[in-house]
Amino acid sequence: MRMIAENVKKINELVTAACLRSGREPSSVAILAVSKTFSSSWIREAAEAGIRDFGENYVQEFLKKYRELQDLTLRWHFVGHLQTNKVKSVINILHLIHSVDSLRLGEEISKRAVAVNRMADILVEVNTSGEPSKFGVPPEETADLIKALLRLPHLRVRGLMTIGPLNVEMPRVRQAFRTLRELRDESLKEGFVGEEFRELSMGMSSDFEIAIEEGATIIRLGTAIFGPRRTKKVKENLEVQHETYSA
Repeated sequence: MRMIAENVKKINELVTAACLRSGREPSSVAILAVSKTFSSSWIREAAEAGIRDFGENYVQEFLKKYRELQDLTLRWHFVGHLQTNKVKSVINILHLIHSVDSLRLGEEISKRAVAVNRMADILVEVNTSGEPSKFGVPPEETADLIKALLRLPHLRVRGLMTIGPLNVEMPRVRQAFRTLRELRDESLKEGFVGEEFRELSMGMSSDFEIAIEEGATIIRLGTAIFGPRRTKKVKENLEVQHETYSA
């Protein structure tokens, strides 16, 4: 049995409590439902519970859901690793791309945004945990990448994104989030970014309260909203369907 409405209600309560502990307004934190592997009917139910921002990881899966849900007013985010050859198919329908970690990807997004005459909003993904398995620019290279991206037309750098370390003690998780906030604040202080450079996309189902305490403006929640992810077998079937769909 789905418990999406109840889950969203509980999350809103936890977000409010974390904001109060941090001296923040609950409205300063956006809840992004990460809906990868969940069908459109699950997204509809989350939308009925008040969620308007949804994040996807796989382009073909996203496009299928986008077409099925055009009757709803939703804001779509891309939170997975975006390949340059997939940018063209999503550039005109994404609200925010969270995972830009190279100038090459930024240049492709800029090129495609120019072609459709729209501004593309992006976040720079930073690997604040130092884990080699994660995507993201190293913290010490972040400022240089931001400066290079800011020179590209039709590209608006809105802030930073990170994924906290998994299966570690909470102080390490907190430090990863704190590092991202410090990088944003240093960029603002140095003056090479404008006031629109405010977003901190960080915190998932297991650590979003810590992320809020460290300044998150967007939290990315999957399991906390939808429950456990689909099984591996279901995911494999979905991937086969995606390949058929894209042919």
